[in-house]
Amino acid sequence: MIRKFIVLPVLFFLVTPFGNLAAQEEAIDPGRAANTVILDDVAVKNLGIQLVEVAEVDFEETVFSIGRIEEIPSRHSVLSSRIPGRIVEVNAIEGDEVKAGDVLVTVESRQPGDPPPTIPLPAPISGLVTESHVRLGEPVEPDREMFDIVDLSEVWAVAAVPEQEAGKLALGCRARIRVMALTGGDFEGELVRFGTSADREAGTLDAIFRLSNPDNLLRPGMRAEFSIVVGSREKVMAVPEAAIQGDVASRVVYVKDFDLPNAFVKVPVQTGAKNDRYVEIKRGLFPGDEVVTTGAYFLGFAGGGGISLKEALDAAHGHEHNEDGSEMTAEDRARKEREAAAAGGGGGAPVFLTIFFGATSVLLLAILILGTLARRTKSHPKVSEPSPGQG
Repeated sequence: MIRKFIVLPVLFFLVTPFGNLAAQEEAIDPGRAANTVILDDVAVKNLGIQLVEVAEVDFEETVFSIGRIEEIPSRHSVLSSRIPGRIVEVNAIEGDEVKAGDVLVTVESRQPGDPPPTIPLPAPISGLVTESHVRLGEPVEPDREMFDIVDLSEVWAVAAVPEQEAGKLALGCRARIRVMALTGGDFEGELVRFGTSADREAGTLDAIFRLSNPDNLLRPGMRAEFSIVVGSREKVMAVPEAAIQGDVASRVVYVKDFDLPNAFVKVPVQTGAKNDRYVEIKRGLFPGDEVVTTGAYFLGFAGGGGISLKEALDAAHGHEHNEDGSEMTAEDRARKEREAAAAGGGGGAPVFLTIFFGATSVLLLAILILGTLARRTKSHPKVSEPSPGQG
């Protein structure tokens, strides 16, 4: 019986897997391990990494076109003289901002007099002097234009819309207009009219938008890109266009790892419609995911900043992981120790073998003790006491 109490616990200890003695964390997804890019703080700053949270938005359907900025014809005026004469004073040149009533030029009349009579010519409207046709001392005739003045507080943005898309537009629809010469953001315009005829060679129809231009930043002739809003859908999961990477057949985004700092997981996504701001995501992301926008392109070439997935997980969880990021089990640790021992010439015994030989020694010691006790019992039999009736 004594032998049973000693042998059974020892055998139970030997056959019980070490990994079952403590709870194991969930095994890491192999896909996550293979597609995780880990950076250090310096690399994050150098790449300018910026994140945006995935959310459902009102997704606008847009028509893209290119065009130009033009002046509004009714806001263009010219200055001329009612009498012939000679220019004796010039107070403005091209590029000057003038107010209505400002004297721009003075003309000396050809009528006799000492001195001859002079006539000041004021600006007919407030605006920008776009052209000047006068020089001091030049003769002047009534049929000659002296200045062109344009009020640019409002301008037209003329979009060349493909004919097959023009039917989607309606008067009053909005457009976000980006002018390549300016970096201050988009301008909002409203469709006020269409062109009188289509361009047969280009296959386009002009769509004319009115823009407010209080700072006179927009000038006639500037090129522009138009995103014309033709519809909207509610609660569409979308991300900024800058977050989408990869080729047309395999779109991916980089998602901030939920566990590790400065770690980004490459996730394949199925995309849908797009506009000038967002790309619809049909599959692959969940609301609340944080995706990389600025710096996403360079993550595909990032060297990882010298940090492996194993090192990042070890630091985050406080215990050791395998090279692929999975949780290191007792078998993994034993294998690692065997490999280390083999690499070091057998200088150290694996933990499993140490425990095995230790338990075997304890078992043999117990058997030896039991055998010794049994021999002592046989060699010293118990002497029975005489009964009361015996002498």
